[in-house]
Parts: sequence; C-alpha cells; structure tokens
Amino acid sequence: QVQLVESGGGLVQAGGSLRLSCAASRSIFSFNAMAWYRQAPGKQRELIAHITNVGSTNYADSVKGRFTISRNPVKNTVYLQMNSLQPGDTAVYYCNAHPDYWGQGTQVTVSS
Repeated sequence: QVQLVESGGGLVQAGGSLRLSCAASRSIFSFNAMAWYRQAPGKQRELIAHITNVGSTNYADSVKGRFTISRNPVKNTVYLQMNSLQPGDTAVYYCNAHPDYWGQGTQVTVSS
C-alpha cells in the first residue's frame, strides 16, 4: 500500500507564499505522474499541477505563473511552491500519485 503524506499547509495573508510537500512511501518514479489537486468548499476537486516521470509539467490556468511543482527523487517527495496567494486559493490541497493514490489533504487558507 502506498502512503502519501502532505505537509506545509496553513494560514497566510493574501500575497504570501507557502510550500507544500508530499512524501511518498516508495519511489515517485514508480508512478506515471505526480500531481496536486485542490478542493474548495462546495466545489469539485480540481487538478492544478502535475509532473510526469520525465519531468514535464502542466498547470491549471488559475495557478499558472504563481505555482510551481517540483520533485526530489532522493527524498521521494514532490513539492508545490505557491506564491502570490489569493483568497480564491483557499482549499484543501491533495497530493496524487497517478492514478490511484491520494494523500490525506492539507488545508490552505488565504486571508484578505
């Protein structure tokens, strides 16, 4: 069974930054891709960033230019650097190891 453990969420003021981490219990290269999703209250879970095995990245339009996904294969960890945070970024953020594995989620709250 794969475990994904997220950390780094919290409360931040608008314009601030946070970095989320997702530590996997096995090599991140054993998955086709790693991704970050988020789910705001009353909304569906949405894909916001992913990184493939060969390092290709893609972002949702809502976060492009502000968020950066990266990885450290030695630590089996994927990161999400979030800059210029806005109240609309408030959500629970989930790590995903494509396609089947999910972390428990970490809350990000951005105050205005």
